[in-house]
Amino acid sequence: MTPEMDWGDLEQSAALWLRSRHAGVRVANELPADLDKKLPLVQVQVTPGGGEDGPTAVTLIDVDTFAATRTQMWELARAVHTSMLALPGQYIGALVVDSVTSDSRPAPVAYGNPALRRAVATYRLTSRAQAPA
Repeated sequence: MTPEMDWGDLEQSAALWLRSRHAGVRVANELPADLDKKLPLVQVQVTPGGGEDGPTAVTLIDVDTFAATRTQMWELARAVHTSMLALPGQYIGALVVDSVTSDSRPAPVAYGNPALRRAVATYRLTSRAQAPA
């Protein structure tokens, strides 16, 4: 990873991208304590894995989609999946995203709260820091 870029930058950039494409959906890197009152919500987090080769970094990102019903969860998960796969070639938050692949497509994962439905997906992003103009 170059000194100008860290994994948190990509986490923030992915969250910015999803916010720009999903009006009315809360996008966060950390879950609020009152999650069931903040639906629909998307959580974006860097996950273990990936690596770097000079200026290029490969980062794994988990994207959790939360909704009140299973139908809403699937609708949100599909929409977010489409947005994540549209991320290559974008310049966001001082990073250029070169490629995105899904390591794990959205799938339901129990959350332990009957008021919430969650789908989790993992994406592999290749990115590089953009040189200052």
